Amino acid sequence: MPARKTETDPAGNAALAGRGKVAVLKTRPETVLDDIGRLMTMAGLPEALDRQASTILKDNISWHMPFLSANTTPWQLEGTIQALRSGGFEDLVAVHNDTVVTDPIKGERLNKLAPLYEKYEVPELYNFIPGNVRWVRYQPKASMLALDRVYPDGIHIPDVFLGKNVVHLPTMKCHIYTTTTGAMKNAFGGLLGTRRHITHSWIHETLVDLLAIQQEIHPGIFAVMDGTLAGNGPGPRTMIPVEKDYLLAGSDQVAIDAVAAKMMGFDPLTIKYIRLAHERGLGVGDPREIEIVGEDVSLVDFKFSVGANLPSRFGRGVWFGDAQVQRLQYLLFQTPLVHAFILGSSTYHDRLWWPLVGRGIQARVRRESKWGRLFDEY
Repeated sequence: MPARKTETDPAGNAALAGRGKVAVLKTRPETVLDDIGRLMTMAGLPEALDRQASTILKDNISWHMPFLSANTTPWQLEGTIQALRSGGFEDLVAVHNDTVVTDPIKGERLNKLAPLYEKYEVPELYNFIPGNVRWVRYQPKASMLALDRVYPDGIHIPDVFLGKNVVHLPTMKCHIYTTTTGAMKNAFGGLLGTRRHITHSWIHETLVDLLAIQQEIHPGIFAVMDGTLAGNGPGPRTMIPVEKDYLLAGSDQVAIDAVAAKMMGFDPLTIKYIRLAHERGLGVGDPREIEIVGEDVSLVDFKFSVGANLPSRFGRGVWFGDAQVQRLQYLLFQTPLVHAFILGSSTYHDRLWWPLVGRGIQARVRRESKWGRLFDEY
């Protein structure tokens, strides 16, 4: 069944190419860089991006600690850069975002991404450093589900994103608030500022709004998802990395997230952000309508589950609890009390979970997994 078009689809926009098509490959460390190039071609890279425009590389650093399955992997980044350059997309720039709990500069260093940007001479911009980018007010053509209410003074985005292609580099993993996270959620950091946590009560609607905005401002959108080590459990940080050896790519951000969700063991249309995006015609979220090229993954089921951790139990209560509880949001997250929340999160993740649990998990992965050993070679 052909994918549907939205009323705001601009004619000829490369960002709309490849609707409902996802490429999936099995890979191994010895061939992964070449496999990524083959994967991107299978997914329709030449048609998906505008050759006359610059291309933004938007990596995914969910945590500054070197936690495989949480962050863009060095082979994912290197293979993507090589494929883009081989395909004639020479003008590349990396754009990084800040969060209240993750240091992206530390993250790109510890996760071995910074040396690759230097090796391939890809300039880097930081949307949180004054002078790197300018935040401009943007009025979407599409009707918004949440962002216009969350930001009554106007939606502001970095001007560097306007008129450029974007290539997202998510990993295949679970998420405590959205069940799964992937290509669609990768725009959450890039397009919104550090106060984006105030959207969490409407996180699914926010991701749909951001995809609608992306389809207006980018001439081309593409994603390369790393599932070599996939994250099972309460992500995007405190997970168990599971060796799965998969790579996914596509220009339909809804479809690639739907295929990843189904592979992880979830029904994509029960995940609100995928269902809403599908219903609004921003992509194809129904697996029955998605064309998968490459590996046959129709029977793949990782049987992942999100589970819970201390931050998720607190967050779900505040962000998604009853109206009386939600009245605490302004006090907790839009006054100086937010610093207590930030301190609590960083203490839990960096000073408790990482030294007591996470470091040991990663030591085991880097010792026992072929992907862990490849990480050590970078």
